[in-house]
Amino acid sequence: MTEKDINIEDGETLNEAPVEDTDKEAEASENSENSEESENSEEQDPLEKAQTEIAELKNQLLYKVAEFENYRKRTLKERAELILNGGEKVITAILPILDDMERAIENGAKTDDPEVLREGMNLIHQKFMKTLESQGVSKIDTENADFDTDLHEAVAMVPGMGDDKKGKVIDCLQQGYKLNDKVIRHAKVAVGQ
Repeated sequence: MTEKDINIEDGETLNEAPVEDTDKEAEASENSENSEESENSEEQDPLEKAQTEIAELKNQLLYKVAEFENYRKRTLKERAELILNGGEKVITAILPILDDMERAIENGAKTDDPEVLREGMNLIHQKFMKTLESQGVSKIDTENADFDTDLHEAVAMVPGMGDDKKGKVIDCLQQGYKLNDKVIRHAKVAVGQ
């Protein structure tokens, strides 16, 4: 016997409506379970999503920290190499002058003529000054110059030189030099008073 065949006390047979009601009840209970699950999944989805995003951001941060640490180590290494080998260019430029000086010393022992030695020293000096100029070194001009504390260091004051020599450089006791417009050694001068 099926549910259709069962008679109810008033003599009516069951139709499919009660079956539908039970189906609807089952669907409603399933829907309520699904809605509870969807609510739980909606609650978990943002949490899981946030945790996933946190994990991704953490990985990105670790990557950037490692990348920055590598950059820092590389720049420290380059700076150390620059400090150790920074003068290589200048030393390489000066070595030929050293060779010339050694040859002049050897040839000086072979000759007694002071004029030959003087000429050799002048040639070496000119070559050395050209090399320094090629490296950006220049002399500070002191001849008939106004005294300038940025360029000159007064080591003596010379009184009684007249009003036209007041505040002017009278004599240069030690030459000053600039490297690319930066004073690396002030000229030591005597100044008129």
